[in-house]
Amino acid sequence: MTADVSVERRGIDWAKRRSLLLEAAIVLAVAVVLMFIAPLVLRGFYLNLLGRFLALAIVALGIDLIWGFTGLLSLGHGVFFTLGGYALAMHLKLQFPPGSSTQLPEFMSLYGGTELPWFWQPFFSFPFAALAVLLIPAIVGGLLGYLIFRNRIRGVYFSILTQATTIIFFNFFNGQQKLFNGTNGLTDFKTLFGVPVSSAGAQRTFYILTILFLALSYALCRWLTSGRFGRLLVAIRDDESRVRFTGYNPTGYKVLVFAISAALAGLAGAMFTLQTGIISPNSMNIAFSIEMVIWVAVGGRASLVGAILGAVLVNLARSLLSTRFPDFWLFFQGGLFLLVVLLLPNGIVGWLRTDGVQLFRSLTGRRKQTLTYPSLEEDPEVEYERQNLGD
Repeated sequence: MTADVSVERRGIDWAKRRSLLLEAAIVLAVAVVLMFIAPLVLRGFYLNLLGRFLALAIVALGIDLIWGFTGLLSLGHGVFFTLGGYALAMHLKLQFPPGSSTQLPEFMSLYGGTELPWFWQPFFSFPFAALAVLLIPAIVGGLLGYLIFRNRIRGVYFSILTQATTIIFFNFFNGQQKLFNGTNGLTDFKTLFGVPVSSAGAQRTFYILTILFLALSYALCRWLTSGRFGRLLVAIRDDESRVRFTGYNPTGYKVLVFAISAALAGLAGAMFTLQTGIISPNSMNIAFSIEMVIWVAVGGRASLVGAILGAVLVNLARSLLSTRFPDFWLFFQGGLFLLVVLLLPNGIVGWLRTDGVQLFRSLTGRRKQTLTYPSLEEDPEVEYERQNLGD
């Protein structure tokens, strides 16, 4: 008996290992295609546009981590996205040419500033700025999450509080002309490591870095959601009260996963800023945070691949439709969200995993996959009783 159990466990472990190896191979293949083949097909503006979409896919992974797997619907991730963008943009604004007579960003001089604020000083260092891209959003998210989760606030009340956070941060940054250039944000970046930020070579490097960071973010989220920690997140999503009764305190887990999600949003904001050349308080508005949720809903909740797919497809549709129908894009976006909620509640990937598989099997003449006990589904007596149950 013990030997049989050992063999069975070894078989399960090998199946999991084979599945992970296959997934890793697919991720590697997609990364290679994006790095080496996409630049041959897409040039200039369109390659830069794809890089932006991939940067937005990183924040979609963070949304899926807390919403799809943990059941926390955040409507404030635009704050963390923008904080990450500002952290890197502050370093870029401090890259003055050799022999420059001033050590102040031009907007500070315009508004009468004579001295660089103390909290800008550390951003002369790139390592500090790189750490700030991740740590500032993570710390803000962790503190916010702790204050909310320790009071057992969840559901729609959690969503309302995150939405209120966007209003607070938006109004603060919007009114700080002397510190952050107010509503105009930070833009007109010159160099990074002495290389012009807007040059083709620099933008190609940012594009490749975005792909690498997206792959690493996917690997991190897959690692978090695959083991015991991932099962606990799903348990919190499905029945948090029962998790408490079993001896776990969900507060710490929710704070941790919220902080990680915020850090991913900050990373996405930094890479997006490098490729767009601007970051402003407009990224903190409520509409942008809601759009992030729509990306994940369209792609499929609790599906990391779905989060990436949804972010790329929705933003691609936005880019194409907004140029042809600039006055009606928001109607298209609202209609798309309603379509997903009503017809595809599990998103594109969720549909492919269930109804899509069944449709493919029926089109190819194969027997439909049974979701219960195959022996009962194929039993003629059971089929007879099912057909004549109402007679």
